[in-house]
Amino acid sequence: MPSTIGYKRVSSYGQNEVRQLDGMTFDKVFTDKASGKDTQRPQLQALLEYVRDGDTVTVHSLDRLGRNLLDLQALVGQLTEKGITVHFVKENMTFKPGGQDSMSTLLFSIMGAFAQFERDLIRERQAEGIAQAKKRGVYKGRKPKLTASQVAELRELAAQGVKKPVLAEQFGVSRKTVYEYLRG
Repeated sequence: MPSTIGYKRVSSYGQNEVRQLDGMTFDKVFTDKASGKDTQRPQLQALLEYVRDGDTVTVHSLDRLGRNLLDLQALVGQLTEKGITVHFVKENMTFKPGGQDSMSTLLFSIMGAFAQFERDLIRERQAEGIAQAKKRGVYKGRKPKLTASQVAELRELAAQGVKKPVLAEQFGVSRKTVYEYLRG
C-alpha cells in the first residue's frame, strides 16, 4: 500500500521545523537538522532507502530538499524514477513518475536556481562580514574544539597507538579534527 511521507529540514539545532508541513498528516516523517548544501544528510538518506514505488514524498519547499539546482534535479529524478511522486507545498509543484511537462520543468529549474542563488548570497555576505570583522580586529574565528591539555592528551594517546576513530569518539570530535590536531 502506498505511503505518504513528509520531509523537513532546518539548518541548525536552534531552528524549529514545526511550521513546515504544519497540519498535514503522513505515514512517516523524516526530519534533518543539517545544512542543505549537499545531500549527505542522515534523514534524507533514510528517506531515500525507505520510499517505495507508489509513495508520495511531500516537502515544504524546494530549498528544504536542496540548496543547489543539480542536487534538486538529481533527487527529484531519483525519486520519480523509483515510481515516487514528489510534492512541494510552498511552490505548489508536483513531480510524478514518467516525466514532466515542459512548463513544470522550466519552473522547477528557475525555482531551484533561485534557491542556489540565495545560498550563494548568504555565503558572500558571511565572507564580507568576516573580512570586515578581521579589519576591525574583532574576528576571532571558531573556538578550538579541544583545550591545550586535551590536545596534549590526544597526541600522547595517538603516539601510544590508539586508533584515530577511537580518539575521535573519546574526545567528541570528528576524525578529521583528530587528524588536524595531530598535524598541528
